[in-house]
Amino acid sequence: MYSIRIEGNFSSAHNLCGYQGKCEALHGHNWKVELTVSRSALDKLGMIFDFKTLKAMLNDVLEKLDHRYLNSTPYFKKFNPTSEHIARYIYRCLKPALKKCLVSVTVWENDSSCATYCE
Repeated sequence: MYSIRIEGNFSSAHNLCGYQGKCEALHGHNWKVELTVSRSALDKLGMIFDFKTLKAMLNDVLEKLDHRYLNSTPYFKKFNPTSEHIARYIYRCLKPALKKCLVSVTVWENDSSCATYCE
């Protein structure tokens, strides 16, 4: 099995509804996002997926979140904008295009805290 991972980033603000603590107040993060894809076989060029294409796909999703107040976006009006829900949102946006090779999305809200979503 072969796997590759790329990274992207975005900046946004949010607040955690119902949270008892500082994160209930409006605050922001410079999020780092890791995308992992995997396949058992390589294509005729010897790749799982072209890094350039994969980065463009991730950036298209992240652009919708960049410099936004996440709580006001349609998806996060239904789901509290936690790192876990952000990872799931990004994963589900990419899943139709990446079908069987998408493994996981990891969202880092700072250098020591992240959440991963996979199916």
